[in-house]
Amino acid sequence: MAHEKAARPTPLDALAGVGPLARQLNQTHNRLWYERVHQDLTGPQFTVLSLLDAHGDMDQGTLGARARLDKSTAAPLLERLRRRGLLEIARDESDRRRKLVRVTEEGAELVHRLAPAVAEVSEHLLAPFTPGEREQFLDLLRRAAGEPEAG
Repeated sequence: MAHEKAARPTPLDALAGVGPLARQLNQTHNRLWYERVHQDLTGPQFTVLSLLDAHGDMDQGTLGARARLDKSTAAPLLERLRRRGLLEIARDESDRRRKLVRVTEEGAELVHRLAPAVAEVSEHLLAPFTPGEREQFLDLLRRAAGEPEAG
């Protein structure tokens, strides 16, 4: 039985891959976010404030992990939110190396106000799909991103 050697992918084959599609989806998401959510609050900032609102105070390391932010991104993002009065950062009295992060009332009010618009962005992006396809698409995206399956 003869084995056929796989053809070497061409540049056009590469354009049909994940990268260009992920970039296009990200560009569409960013445009919708800017138009419908808020021009001064990024997706990662919304994620951080929402996690603090939902789960309460947490240390900076845990928050960064839950928000899927690397350390070099998390610290400046938190500092920008602190300067805007949307969260507070304090040293943990029992372990001075740890920083504890708390959403302020203003930060909680902002994420509650913006949540419907954030849901609207997702709804717009998922509009071409049936309910079953939406679940499958989101599950596949989570797997591709290395996140645990929803469940």
